[in-house]
Amino acid sequence: MTAVHRNNTQQSSNDVLPENSADEQTEKLFTGEHDDDKQNDCSSPDDQTNHVEAGVSADNINVNPNINTNPRRFSFRKLWAFTGPGFLMSIAYLDPGNIESDLQTGVIVKYKLLWMLFWSTFMGLILQLLAARLGSVTGENLAQVCRKEYPKFPRLLLWIMIELAIIGSDIQEVIGSAIAINLLSNGLVPIWGGVLITGLDTFTFLFLENAGLRILEGFFGLLISIMAVCFMYLFIIIKPDFVEIMKGLAIPWCKDCSRDGIQQMAGIIGAVVMPHNIYLHSALVLSRSVDRTDKRNIKEANMYYTIESSLALFLSFIINMFVVTVFAAANLPDGTDTLAKAGTWLATHFNMPALKIIWAVGVLASGQSSTMTGTYTGQFVMEGFLNIRWPKWQRVLMTRSIAMVPTILVALLAQKFLDPLNTWLNVLQSVELPFALFPILHFTSSLKIMNDFKNGRTVKVLGMFT
Repeated sequence: MTAVHRNNTQQSSNDVLPENSADEQTEKLFTGEHDDDKQNDCSSPDDQTNHVEAGVSADNINVNPNINTNPRRFSFRKLWAFTGPGFLMSIAYLDPGNIESDLQTGVIVKYKLLWMLFWSTFMGLILQLLAARLGSVTGENLAQVCRKEYPKFPRLLLWIMIELAIIGSDIQEVIGSAIAINLLSNGLVPIWGGVLITGLDTFTFLFLENAGLRILEGFFGLLISIMAVCFMYLFIIIKPDFVEIMKGLAIPWCKDCSRDGIQQMAGIIGAVVMPHNIYLHSALVLSRSVDRTDKRNIKEANMYYTIESSLALFLSFIINMFVVTVFAAANLPDGTDTLAKAGTWLATHFNMPALKIIWAVGVLASGQSSTMTGTYTGQFVMEGFLNIRWPKWQRVLMTRSIAMVPTILVALLAQKFLDPLNTWLNVLQSVELPFALFPILHFTSSLKIMNDFKNGRTVKVLGMFT
């Protein structure tokens, strides 16, 4: 396993970068560096070293691709070398909880909350960029910084709350995958059987790591592509109203929204901005080797992470919008607005049996892709907060066992509550959000931790708005 070592340190604040661009302010927004911080910075290189230690400790995720950085100009080759963490992070924006939220949004309020979906994704992007910056500057993930900076009680409280968010997300992944397996088997595999299969197939993904990080990232990229193709095909076939889409994006209001519509607003935020995903992204960026002895390398890494994350979340927004608008236009009758029944109704209503399969494949890709990222998140969080390292198979066994018990009970005793359970889990994520929001804003605004790369005024305002 390759690790980010303590000898990767930052320059002191007295080193000033040459100003070569007329677009200086825009560049600083991308990279996080601020001149006013340089003037006020009194920390020493030793202070900065204290925040750079071994990074991601999970096997085979922290590799060193030996990126030959040249900070003087943009390079697509370098962008490709940095590409990976942002797309892995974006999978949380496309998990079954999001698909369920998209479906319910389209059915309940039609196109009216597309603006909420857009701004939630944008809000998520800001937080993900802060997480990436924290990792690239300090060489540590958010959980590790929390362990160093916070006393025992708040540290344990944060850990417990983030673990609850991870388990809630895992339940959604189990539900989505089980429903997809049921649809693809044409009902031969019951929902509870799909839950068991999903619990077992998680372990098969652990073997994929042995092929290397790039193969793993490529596999998840393939799953994202499958989702994009499946849901785009549904969008093309069903032909949602383009004018209504534009109105839904432009008008920040929900006229005549019912109580369910208001609940859906909270559900969208919880589905899109997942607290544990902020911890994940701060760890994933440590898989790229950055020479922190030169601030220009950190600045360059922040720029490429910004570009990659923006592209990844823009794609996730488009995919989510496809699902919302498909079901806004489909006019599903009562009783069919669930993950399990929506695909069947689409196939019957449009007399195209393939639509059921396409819907199921998209949902299955969503559930399976988010399975492994949830595993990594759990491991990073546990190791970071508690300094305890478990083998991934043990971590998978614990998290998935906790997630499977309530899911199987609901599938056996009250299957009709699977979708409401999914919706309320999205609301839970929105309640959990402050437990990631406060630490990331606190640390990235800290001069001691971030030095020249601490948040500027613009980012602080955006963070407060978030």
